[in-house]
Amino acid sequence: MLSASRPITGHDEERTRSQMELAWWHWMVLGLGLGLVELAVPSFFIIWFGLGALLVGVAMLAVPDMAFTTQVLLWTVASVLMTVLWFRVFRRDDGKTRSGRADEVLGEIGVLVRAVEPLGVASARGEVRFQKPILGADVWPCLADESIAAGERVRVLAVDGQILKVGKY
Repeated sequence: MLSASRPITGHDEERTRSQMELAWWHWMVLGLGLGLVELAVPSFFIIWFGLGALLVGVAMLAVPDMAFTTQVLLWTVASVLMTVLWFRVFRRDDGKTRSGRADEVLGEIGVLVRAVEPLGVASARGEVRFQKPILGADVWPCLADESIAAGERVRVLAVDGQILKVGKY
């Protein structure tokens, strides 16, 4: 600790500055530590900061006298850039199919295999069969706002859990 009577010398300043410098292996340990945290807390977000720290460690091997502020700046930029690239570019949902989503059946045409009655009438539920399986099955229970006889073609209007709401085609 510096006292008020003792002047600050170059030696004290150098000792303070050396305490803030990180070696390349510090960054490697930080990167591996963040990778282990990602394993414990699977958020798939922390890993990018760990990889950023590993990148700084490798950069420190190439440029050993890199300033501390440059190290922190490189780590921040690399981490944010990798995170943005992952969530905006590499992990896009554009190419995914809509298979398995309830709204994929809206508008599909099927044939009633059991007549359907409006709600409030006994045995109101009917069954509709599709040419190809929809959401894993080709026959689904259905409801309608009007009476529709078996053998009629119907269009899916809505999905409510495991029941389709249909109307005449």
